Amino acid sequence: MTAPVFSTLGCRLNAYETEAMSDLAARAGLTDAVVVNTCAVTAEAVRKAKKEIRRLSRENPGAPLIVTGCAAQTEPETFAEMPEVTRVIGNAEKMQPETWASMTPDLIGQTERVQVDDIMSVRETAGHLIDGFGTRSRAYVQVQNGCDHRCTFCIIPYGRGNSRSVPAGVVVDQIKRLVQAGYNEVVLTGVDLTSWGADLPAEPRLGDLVRRILKLVPDLPRLRISSIDSIEADEALMEAIATEPRLMPHLHLSLQHGDDLILKRMKRRHLRDDAIRFCEEAQRLRPDMTFGADIIAGFPTETEAHFENSLKLVEECRLTWLHVFPFSPRRGTPAARMPQVHGTAIKERAARLRAAGAARVADHLAGQVGRHHRVLMENARMGRTEQFTEVTFSADQPESQIVPAMITGIDGDRLAA
Repeated sequence: MTAPVFSTLGCRLNAYETEAMSDLAARAGLTDAVVVNTCAVTAEAVRKAKKEIRRLSRENPGAPLIVTGCAAQTEPETFAEMPEVTRVIGNAEKMQPETWASMTPDLIGQTERVQVDDIMSVRETAGHLIDGFGTRSRAYVQVQNGCDHRCTFCIIPYGRGNSRSVPAGVVVDQIKRLVQAGYNEVVLTGVDLTSWGADLPAEPRLGDLVRRILKLVPDLPRLRISSIDSIEADEALMEAIATEPRLMPHLHLSLQHGDDLILKRMKRRHLRDDAIRFCEEAQRLRPDMTFGADIIAGFPTETEAHFENSLKLVEECRLTWLHVFPFSPRRGTPAARMPQVHGTAIKERAARLRAAGAARVADHLAGQVGRHHRVLMENARMGRTEQFTEVTFSADQPESQIVPAMITGIDGDRLAA
């Protein structure tokens, strides 16, 4: 008998939850099975999930194949119709021990083939905590799940449910265990991270959580926060950016576009000037701050003039690490019913955005040569700076440790030390 094969598509949170499922499956004694944790963020993500299912079915003939994740939650019938699939389980069900207990050989064929309940009815926090997911140097801690907003392009709230938060005390206790286990960096993750706390007593904000972690876990060398909605950044978070050197100077922003009319049609909560103002303020408070950002190319009704505003935003916000998403309509979202941009134009605009991002990366790398950084080593020859820039070394360094380094040059899209 062999351990289950797990395949993860999509975001870092999905990868975190795959680790949790692997633990639950091991405790249940599940063997000789394949589990695919899907993503639903684009239509292309669903196509990739189907392709991955067919590939794994060919490579593991006869093994039960279980499909879960956001795409399984939003369109379970799509996967239930695939002959390769044995079970389809929802995002809430995949984190429940009893689900995996029903996957034993004598039960898997007798239980309901599709086990996907109403995700909007889920109220509990994401309770299965993983101590040490990530590299040996960096651990990811899920502090929030779900989203209360309804952007017109996004299917994710229907895959993840409404926003719910892990209490601060639970988060702090987990991070203390991670530090005791030797981790030098922790990353806070969630679906809509800046909504953390809204469903908790006294409605604390993300900045309160960040400050509490840094105060109560003084031995934690580095804390990062993953993707945030800049319009929801609270005063405590901005104060932490300004005053807490252990909070890393790198923020990934959910910007999506640079034109006010398109932002309104997306049903975003910020305008172009809000994004620019936030980036200027964050860099005023922390001059070494770098930004990543999600930007969609070819949103319905987008003209060339609208797109040019996104292109200009790359420079105006001094964005460095771009995640460019060519728009693809998701069935069931308002944007899918809007007038669509031609696919050729979408592809061309996405390429121009990526080129602008590559130019910003090149500028960032050039500006680091000759500077000193403290680099967290992910393996013997590669680590990351405080701004999350990759650094290659010509000689072995102690893995998982933070080492001082002087940047001597550029190695492709990395720094060299």
